Order: sequence, then C-alpha cells, then structure tokens
Amino acid sequence: MHKNMIFEAQDKSIDLTQITRLYPAATVDVQGDLAQVSLEWAKMEKKQVVPIHSYVLIFDIDPLGEVPNNRIELTYESEYELIEAMKEVAKYFD
Repeated sequence: MHKNMIFEAQDKSIDLTQITRLYPAATVDVQGDLAQVSLEWAKMEKKQVVPIHSYVLIFDIDPLGEVPNNRIELTYESEYELIEAMKEVAKYFD
C-alpha cells in the first residue's frame, strides 16, 4: 500500500483513506435526459440501445449506510480511459 494515499486526477486530490465506496458508472442519454447508471447496466444487451454519454469513476466519502451526498466524480470519454484510471487507483492498494 502507498504511504501517500492521495490520488490526483482531473485537477482533484482524492484522499483514498476516506473512501467508503468506489465504483464505475456510465452517464447515458435517455430520451434527451442524462442519467447515471451502473457500468454493467449500460453495457447489457437491451431491446433499445441507450447511448453512453460518458464514463464515470465515483468516489463516495460518506459513511456506509448513509445517503452518499459527498462524492467525487471523475469523468472519462471512453471505457478504456475509465479502466486505465481504475488501474491507477488499484496501484495504491498493492
């Protein structure tokens, strides 16, 4: 594990010791409105194609069991960029 647990990306400094939930998501276009959904749902086969607007890595810092009002989101244009960012975060926990 890294001594310094501060992950820096997109002009944000994220203290990984404070993270209670960390997960990927996608922002999708649903009939003109943007909605955030799980990455798994966005990639599932559906009857109607739901365009993916962006990919998001979400860092929640609220205690488990509470509504996650304090979160940091990093937005990526491609799934590849999202996966690469996830790999970078994972290095802090090796």
